[in-house]
Amino acid sequence: MYLKTYNILLRILIYLGFSNFAQKNDFMINQQLINPKSIAVIGGSDDVQKAGGKVLKNLIDSHFNGNIYVVNPKLDIVQGKPSYRQVNELPQTDLAILAIAAKYCPEAVEVLSNEKGTRAFIVLSAGFSEENEVGAKLEKQMVETINRVNGALIGPNCIGVLNHHYSGVFTTPIPKLDPKGCDFISGSGATAVYIMETGVPNGLTFSSVYSVGNSAQMGVEDILKYLDENFDPENSSRVKLLYVESINKPNVLLKHAASLINKGCRIAAIKSGGSEAGSRAASSHTGALASSDVAVEALFRKAGIVRCSSRSELTTVASVFMYPELKGKNIAVITHAGGPAVMLTDALSNGGLNIPHLEGSKAKALLEKLYPGSSVANPIDFLATGTAEQLGHIIDACEHDFEQIDAMCVIFGSPGLFKVYDVYDLLHEKMRTCKKPIYPILPSIVNVAEEIKHFIAKGRINFPDEVMLGNALSKIYHTQKPKNTETGLPIVDKQKIRKVIESAPNGYLEPTQVQVLLDAAGIPRAGEAVVQTLNEALEQSGKLGFPLVMKVVGPVHKSDVGGVVLNVKTKDQVTSEFNRMMQIKDTTAILIQPMLSGTELYVGAKREDKFGHLVLCGLGGIFIEVLKDVQANLAPIPLDDAQSMIQKLRSYKIFQGVRGQEPIHVALFAEIISRVSVLCRIAPEIFEMDINPLLGSKDKVVAVDARIRIEH
Repeated sequence: MYLKTYNILLRILIYLGFSNFAQKNDFMINQQLINPKSIAVIGGSDDVQKAGGKVLKNLIDSHFNGNIYVVNPKLDIVQGKPSYRQVNELPQTDLAILAIAAKYCPEAVEVLSNEKGTRAFIVLSAGFSEENEVGAKLEKQMVETINRVNGALIGPNCIGVLNHHYSGVFTTPIPKLDPKGCDFISGSGATAVYIMETGVPNGLTFSSVYSVGNSAQMGVEDILKYLDENFDPENSSRVKLLYVESINKPNVLLKHAASLINKGCRIAAIKSGGSEAGSRAASSHTGALASSDVAVEALFRKAGIVRCSSRSELTTVASVFMYPELKGKNIAVITHAGGPAVMLTDALSNGGLNIPHLEGSKAKALLEKLYPGSSVANPIDFLATGTAEQLGHIIDACEHDFEQIDAMCVIFGSPGLFKVYDVYDLLHEKMRTCKKPIYPILPSIVNVAEEIKHFIAKGRINFPDEVMLGNALSKIYHTQKPKNTETGLPIVDKQKIRKVIESAPNGYLEPTQVQVLLDAAGIPRAGEAVVQTLNEALEQSGKLGFPLVMKVVGPVHKSDVGGVVLNVKTKDQVTSEFNRMMQIKDTTAILIQPMLSGTELYVGAKREDKFGHLVLCGLGGIFIEVLKDVQANLAPIPLDDAQSMIQKLRSYKIFQGVRGQEPIHVALFAEIISRVSVLCRIAPEIFEMDINPLLGSKDKVVAVDARIRIEH
């Protein structure tokens, strides 16, 4: 009755001209998709080697608690379920899973939407926008039909949806679902399968899997939004995994990832497709250094997402997430094998974590409980002959006696000479009772396969590769929680900024306009004058005082065309250089500034499609041009985040002062970075800008040269 009434109201709204009302609601997930009472498999068959047959088998095998219908033009019974010859013969159904040729999908969706009350669709079929223009039109037609009824669409070109209510996928493995396992959202169906295959054998569990395929209606960001807005602190999973090939709604991803993490969740993601074949044509340092992948990196960092680069790394990070959170950076490496301990120690140390030396009376007391030849210095090596009892003593000492230890990594394999059930049982028990995290590294996946299976059956996760674990721990530890970036921002003169921007045409601003913007943003700059005649040049040089710097206005790369002259000391030199420089191609004027001293610094900004402005900073000169030592963040950037950017530069020691050089005022430089980010927020028309160089000393940081390009 409800669906009939809904359809009548829908037709009235369409008649009255409100046909797009459903499309305005960008939140499409509904209960029919999450927890349907009935599912129709369109294209279901007895052949389980086909998508329609396999998804039907998975639904049946997972004991879906509802009605299952099948549409097959040749059969009345398929895998024991009633089958209908045509879609229009189906009963009313909540969810339809389509596994038919792409060209038949729009018509089936139309009938299901308008006649069968179907409000959720999973389209497994390929042959849509990923293939050609014809497919794109079919895809658009389906989306429009589903939007008109405020329905939900997953796909097309996907493997489906897997949750506690039904197994709507045509693939294997079908992992045993755990409410506290990972919620996994993938833009690639095959990759979703491979990631599950990578994690499940080691004990990683899943709570739900969403394969969004072409993301015709909903993408990774929309599913994450649903998980955030429906988060239940008692029952929802606190681990989210993402595989993303394109980020279409970065603001949605940032908002809901940060929200989930602030609710106590942890998120890891792979964003593939980050390399660039060939260099980007650019007219500034920022354009050359900024890229969509740099923006992705900045987005993930701002959101608190741990970025991974491979399936193994993603599942390792997810597995670490399943253990208690690492509160400090001091790790005890407990081992009965030397080589893996050395490799793990290297990975942890190179990643910025500590393996503190253990000594003193408590260390000596522990050593007395181990076999001769053992070492407790850390790594704690209790030899290949070490026993479960000795491992228990070591873990107890790390838990209670060595207060500096924050977590333990336990390496225990076997040459295959004897069973190690007792060791793994003890390890399980200690993990249950200890407050400090214990990460088990059980590398003998062949020799003690049965014991590891026994260990995993207790709900534990194994880390078979010690280096992968060490790298994951380091990456997680150094990923900061998201902050509120709308507070702690400097105040600027918004009215003056908008006046300049709104009156400026597309292209590079004139130097006088740049000066007004810098002043309005509160960015200190050197005194300067732009002159077009020799008389003006001589007059202004007298006012500014010698020595001077003279630069051409117009050419993009001034130094490449001889358009920069330093240390001009006399009016005669001003005359000769002015006459020479005005002959350089594209020169429209000459910029004159006092000759200042200090360390060259750099700040730039680039408008990155969909992401907003990417702000970069670093040392200037060869550091930016050759070494490309820069840090990037998305605007807006509060002062403390700007300082963090500076501290992450490889050249940060230069800021602190080395070999007799005076330090650079980091706080003032950070303030300029923050002010540039606010300027870009107020003036989104800024396509690209460079302040290069700024000159920094121990008591001031001053902008010497700046270029700003506007694109309305």
